[in-house]
Amino acid sequence: MEIKSFKIKKPEEINLILGQSHFIKTVEDLYEVLVNNVPGIKFGLAFVESSGACKVRCEGTDLELKNLAAENALEIGAGHTFIIFLRNAYPINVLNAIKNIPEVCNIFCATANQVEVVVAENTDGARGVLGVVDGAKPKGIEEETDISWRKGLLRKIGYKL
Repeated sequence: MEIKSFKIKKPEEINLILGQSHFIKTVEDLYEVLVNNVPGIKFGLAFVESSGACKVRCEGTDLELKNLAAENALEIGAGHTFIIFLRNAYPINVLNAIKNIPEVCNIFCATANQVEVVVAENTDGARGVLGVVDGAKPKGIEEETDISWRKGLLRKIGYKL
């Protein structure tokens, strides 16, 4: 068994959701959840099929994000994983709906941070996600100015009154 890691390639402002599912209809179900929960959402998604033709299946409402999802999914190459890239939307807008899709097994991360995916590859070349490295390590404990900034940000982006 070999351990590898892959940096997700994406623009800084784009959010992503990385998860695991178990069925080819995941692509259609994720698509429906995304468009039904955020009207006009811009996204691209890709699902790594793990049997049969073993293709990266992809959809989206934004061609750039769809291609980005397909390229990252192909590079990671871990069976039954999916990746979603969101533009002008946040994971919080869709995450619970995604978790409620019957074939979704796991969410590894939902973030705009730089992400590195840690993957195991067996002797047959099959891959599985062991975990993710999301963002940077802490630089300290927040102080009053940091608390004010946090509360201000949440109000600025409309998540608090």
